[in-house]
Amino acid sequence: MGAPPLLIGAHVSIAGGIEKAFARGEAVGCTAIQVFTRNASRWQAKPLTEKSIVAFHDARQESNIGYVAAHDSYLINLASPDPELRNKSIAAFIDEMERCSQLGIEDLVMHPGAHVGAGPESGMNTLIESFHRIFSQAPDDVRVLVENTAGQGTCLGARFEELAEILDRLPSHKLAICFDTCHAFTAGYDLTSAEVYAETMDRFDRLIGCDKIALFHANDSKKPLGSRVDRHDHVGRGLIGPDGFAALMQDWRFTAVAKIIETPPGEDHCDDFANLAFLRRLANGEEV
Repeated sequence: MGAPPLLIGAHVSIAGGIEKAFARGEAVGCTAIQVFTRNASRWQAKPLTEKSIVAFHDARQESNIGYVAAHDSYLINLASPDPELRNKSIAAFIDEMERCSQLGIEDLVMHPGAHVGAGPESGMNTLIESFHRIFSQAPDDVRVLVENTAGQGTCLGARFEELAEILDRLPSHKLAICFDTCHAFTAGYDLTSAEVYAETMDRFDRLIGCDKIALFHANDSKKPLGSRVDRHDHVGRGLIGPDGFAALMQDWRFTAVAKIIETPPGEDHCDDFANLAFLRRLANGEEV
């Protein structure tokens, strides 16, 4: 049996129709893509039409894209102490899961949210309660990928221990992890060499289990280790650097796990082409 196909790609636009994401991804060499299923900066969203749903399914069937994930709206805060905002967030997240179910998108990436001064313990309890409400109403065929954060402000999910707690307190079959390399680095987990990458991933494995990682966001960082500031850079060109990404791309545990870049595409998508080509070279063990 041969090695599984290399699943790498980018977050792609859905402008003009969500089904157009596949052609856009293929145009820059993606074998995996991430999309929004709605406008990420607005609370309200028009329901998906049957025409749009069918077009998405047809485009996916004709595409060589092997993996698709959605990312939820950045407005959503399931850990908010404000009842009105929390209820809006729960309703919006259920809508996100329903849209994924309609489109056949199996994984929905989300940020754990912020406690906004209520304290980490209170924020965590609120997040867990929100998820219980969501899972009692949302479709069963969509898995939630909890993304680690940089820890800016009062955001939860920067520490591996917090991610472990979320997974421990909720139904395990409904959840997995989206591991963002930039966020981990600026949260204080070093990834700059093969040695420290191994130490960081061993720590993750002990606390959570590497088998829980269902997706990587392969972003370099403009900000230093432990800065708790989320600023993505192009792969290998930031403060993590090429050695850390080489360790990731050559880690046998994650050969079949998709890696998505979330950086500006550049003029005519020149940076998308460069980033994906770089990841391919690293995966093949080529010198860079």
